[in-house]
Amino acid sequence: MADRRPARISALRDALTAAHIDALVLTSLPNVRYLTGFSGTSALVLVTPRDLHFITDFRYDTQVNEEVGDLATIRIESQSLWTGLWTLGAGLSGIDIVGFESAHLLHRDFQRLLTDGTRWQWRPQLNLVEALREAKDADEVALIRHAGGIATGALRKTLKEIRPGMTELSVAGILEHALRDEGSEDFPFTTIVASGPRAALPHARASSRVIERGDLLLLDFGAQYKGYCSDVTRTVVVGRATAEQREIYDIVRHANAVAASSVRAGMKGQEADGLARRYIEDRGYGDAFGHSLGHGLGLEVHEAPRLAKTVEATLGAGAVVTMRMMCIWLPAARRSSPISRENCWR
Repeated sequence: MADRRPARISALRDALTAAHIDALVLTSLPNVRYLTGFSGTSALVLVTPRDLHFITDFRYDTQVNEEVGDLATIRIESQSLWTGLWTLGAGLSGIDIVGFESAHLLHRDFQRLLTDGTRWQWRPQLNLVEALREAKDADEVALIRHAGGIATGALRKTLKEIRPGMTELSVAGILEHALRDEGSEDFPFTTIVASGPRAALPHARASSRVIERGDLLLLDFGAQYKGYCSDVTRTVVVGRATAEQREIYDIVRHANAVAASSVRAGMKGQEADGLARRYIEDRGYGDAFGHSLGHGLGLEVHEAPRLAKTVEATLGAGAVVTMRMMCIWLPAARRSSPISRENCWR
């Protein structure tokens, strides 16, 4: 793979010029990784018009030199990273206005800017790097596709093992073991396994509930490969599906296909969402579709763009998005159970 980091840094410098700031302090670890390749958990990066300064602590001395190398001037800080930034700043000239990532800064660290960083004027910035990350290059698409393949392989293995009498926790363990076996480096989010009435909890954690024959079983999980994520949701029936379960499942599956075949660059997020929403509404389940259609995917499992009925922003070329529909089935007993499906699309 070509080293795309210099081009990304150059694009960010253009964004700094457009934002009328002299430099930018990065605190978001996914943004740091996108620009430098660093996969550790401790970093401050100062981007200036000519230089890139990377500050981390002693634990990452070897790692930062391996992953970042000569792309940046590396500083190993024995005290706090912010102390390293102030020391660094004392030796820099020509920098007056510095941006910070306002969505990725703790209040206590913001206070440090005001008390210890008085050398510079501070300007909050939103989405300067995230805007660059939205359009994926060919290498990124390949990594996301690989992460998707890992998840798909793990799902196939897991479905063969599910039986009535198992607990949700047991299924989650099988699924996560399969993800590791397939090559997942980490889990992008907590694996969701929920059965029966608990499947109506979109963010349920796996429990000790025993799975019964006829249950709907919700599986929501992902894989991570070289930092890039996949996100998959499937609902299955343990045993034989009823006619009503098949009807709802087919509606959700077809809504997914309709949206996937029609989403295009230049379309508003709300327009994309409407493709699936109208299909479900036309079949009488509009009130049960409270979820948005989908979201962007990359170094984070949830990132721009968003496909939702309130989003007027347009989809840019090169974006990778998920498409997820959740239709809630309310049987006579009023025990809600969802049919949910999520795929990744470019």
